[in-house]
Amino acid sequence: MTTDLASTPTDSADFRLPLDVKPTHYDVTIKTDLENSIFEGVVKIDLDVKNETSTIVFNSADLKLNDAALYSDQLKIKQVDPSPSFDDKAERCILSFSTPVPAGSKATLSIGFSGELTGAMMGYYKSSFEQDGTKKYYTLTQFEPTAARRAFPCWDEPLLKATFAVTMISHPDTVNLSNMPITSEEIYQPQTTKVEDPSLEALFSALTTQDSPEAQWKISKFQTTPPMSTYLVAYANGRFAHLESSYKTTPDVIHQAQYALDIKAKVLPVYEEIFDIEYPLPKLDTLVAHDFDAGAMENWGLITGRTSAFLLDPKKADMAAKKRVTAFQSHEVAHMWFGDITTMEWWDYLYLNEGHVYPEWKVDSSFISEFLNDALDLDAKLSSHPIEVHCPDANQINQIFDSLSYAKAGSVLRMLSNFVGEERFLKGVSIYLKKHLYGNTVTKDLWQGISESTGVDVPRIMDNWISKASMTIGFPVITVTEGENGIHVRQDRFLESGPAEEKDNETIWNVPLALLTVTNDKVNIDKSVVLDTREKTLAIDTSKPFKLNAGTYGVYRVLYSDERFAAIAKEAAKGDTVFSLNDRIGVVHDIMTLSKAGFCKVSSALTIVDILHDEKEFLVWDSIARNITTLVSTWWEHEVIVNDLNVFRRELFAPIVKRLGYEYSPSESVDISQLRTRAIGQAAAAGDPAVVEELRTRFAEYMRTQDDSAIPGDLFGTTIFTAVKYGGREEYEFAKALYENPTTPPSRSTSAIVAMCASQDKACVENTYTYIMSKARTQDIIYFINGFQRNFRTRRSCAQFFQDNYVELAKRFEGNFSFKYIVSATFENLTKEEDYQRTVDFFKDKDISRYNLALSQTLESLRASRAWIERSTTDIAEWLGKWKGDR
Repeated sequence: MTTDLASTPTDSADFRLPLDVKPTHYDVTIKTDLENSIFEGVVKIDLDVKNETSTIVFNSADLKLNDAALYSDQLKIKQVDPSPSFDDKAERCILSFSTPVPAGSKATLSIGFSGELTGAMMGYYKSSFEQDGTKKYYTLTQFEPTAARRAFPCWDEPLLKATFAVTMISHPDTVNLSNMPITSEEIYQPQTTKVEDPSLEALFSALTTQDSPEAQWKISKFQTTPPMSTYLVAYANGRFAHLESSYKTTPDVIHQAQYALDIKAKVLPVYEEIFDIEYPLPKLDTLVAHDFDAGAMENWGLITGRTSAFLLDPKKADMAAKKRVTAFQSHEVAHMWFGDITTMEWWDYLYLNEGHVYPEWKVDSSFISEFLNDALDLDAKLSSHPIEVHCPDANQINQIFDSLSYAKAGSVLRMLSNFVGEERFLKGVSIYLKKHLYGNTVTKDLWQGISESTGVDVPRIMDNWISKASMTIGFPVITVTEGENGIHVRQDRFLESGPAEEKDNETIWNVPLALLTVTNDKVNIDKSVVLDTREKTLAIDTSKPFKLNAGTYGVYRVLYSDERFAAIAKEAAKGDTVFSLNDRIGVVHDIMTLSKAGFCKVSSALTIVDILHDEKEFLVWDSIARNITTLVSTWWEHEVIVNDLNVFRRELFAPIVKRLGYEYSPSESVDISQLRTRAIGQAAAAGDPAVVEELRTRFAEYMRTQDDSAIPGDLFGTTIFTAVKYGGREEYEFAKALYENPTTPPSRSTSAIVAMCASQDKACVENTYTYIMSKARTQDIIYFINGFQRNFRTRRSCAQFFQDNYVELAKRFEGNFSFKYIVSATFENLTKEEDYQRTVDFFKDKDISRYNLALSQTLESLRASRAWIERSTTDIAEWLGKWKGDR
């Protein structure tokens, strides 16, 4: 079931709107009726007529349309189509008129519309919160990629930019928000409120005007936006509270928004300085929602996102939560330039952001594990896709919002920045932005800007890494062979399943090798060396330490001999003298990934980890922890190997716990805090008796007294997970109550979900499955699925739960981004042949168009994991046996 979106292009005429007319301006008026869960309105669209036409085609979905009329400036006539035709599959409406409008003229299209406010988390939808025991509702929009058409009729394609003037009608006790500031606001009075547009008369005349606030209506008019795409339009209505007029959310959680507001205030001037362009809008609000499909959304002037992306309690939050909120807020602010000022959608993970605000977080080094490694894992599949992809419809667009589109794009840019130099790179970015303000761009526009600032032929270097035209998928593994006079390097496409066949190994990448050598005890890094052929010989002294991909900026893996890997590790164990923090992180990830693909043995990777057992840096330990966890998770049905791996894990991490203890100090470094958190988490996961007992004792005290002061914020997730895993019904119910409490901060709420799924009690597990379908918020289901996958006892029952409830789950996530993650997470650990076949059989008769890419990637990963298990089980067992004997 390998599916490559790029290999099955569809004629653009099948999915792109005809361009006989182009919109230039929208007047959108929306009335929101929260009590009856409906909205209605009128949109007036100014059109430039490019070709003579008597039909107007635009996007509309799940809306009732009425009073569609077209006025031609040149003909001075108004035409009405009383019975529009609809193409539900293409989500289009076609209007037909008797008299064609002439080319080169202007026209105005007016349409009334109405729709239901549902919890769909797309289009214009409703969300809820609980205050004083009462459920209350509010509304907001989520239009990316193609859901503006569900809120008002429009030309819903990102390249068809226009200006937007929004008017909102709502009850007076609610707050209206949109991309721009409010220019006027008044209570509707028939005698005094002027309704100059005839197309709005019916909408306004139906408004009630009694004295009671419940029956009155408020009219909020907003400034006109700059030219922008429909997916960036945003508006919301509800009883919101705010901080400094900038952070909006419901009153129950507004106190948790201060941290994100502070981050926004810090990063905004940083971007203005980096890009040498002031933020162009009069305001930048953030609206935090309880129900949100994606993590966050960069609507121009009105960022939106889920509570876990933007809210935290600074007194109780762990470092991971702070990093997450910082990253979300920084990335969405970056989008105010990339994606909003200029439309180039894949820029999201520009790594520059929070590193300028929190240098102690070592953001560039963190990037390797958090983004680069994830991107390489996904790109190491035959079912991968280029960063730029031909997207014929909304189903495929939703699938392209994955780690590859974001993390690999950011990784390639990071590689380019390192190759040409960050200062010159940023100068080129600024040139690009200034040339294309409010315009649409393609990748070559950015390359030209950077070429101008650097004098480097950037398109030649980067085309194979990005371009949909070249159809390049994947990345190379650079094999290093040592000889008497130096090293021979060769590039081949890397696949997690093993060496690529000739038909899949045709690309020659331009690979910046970043060659590190040592001469007279001095480290030299030559960034000018590029491998632009299949293979090449480099003259270096191999008796001294050397390494390719210095700093781990390259988007590729490097394969050395076992002896060279060990030599690099032994030198790396000495600290930063030769090999940097980034180098050590990269070596750990490289050798473990190469062992999965069969290029080397897992025993070689475990040897590297053992050599680094005295490492001091958190981020190296983090890379070790991630990879040991992967081994345990892959061999989860091999009890002896899991037990021995956990012994090895305890030997690595328990001494760190003993050295650092359980208490955090404000004066200690971020590195120490994170290392403590990671070490305790790994020791607990490995079943270390002392650590498990300590965490259970602290949680028992919390349950007894309702005082959580004995549980540091950074340890809360591990503590509640461990308590429920080793506890019973009482601990489980405590975690569930914590999730249900509306005042629980988002990070703790998520921890409670995962803890519920850690229960070893069958009745509690069944209770959770029922709970998911009856009470859990739709946006939280992915956390439950991930939680069940952490519990080895529930991996198969989780898959059965998905299959039993597939119809309802598919309906709840219809049109949303996140269903593909549900599919992947549910099946990605079932590595037996019979599990694989059952999964394939289950999806045979399903409409997989919304997640076919994710399913293909999952099935490919299962095949690779099964091959890894067959190839490496004996190797791991023998290494662990010898290691235990040598202790």
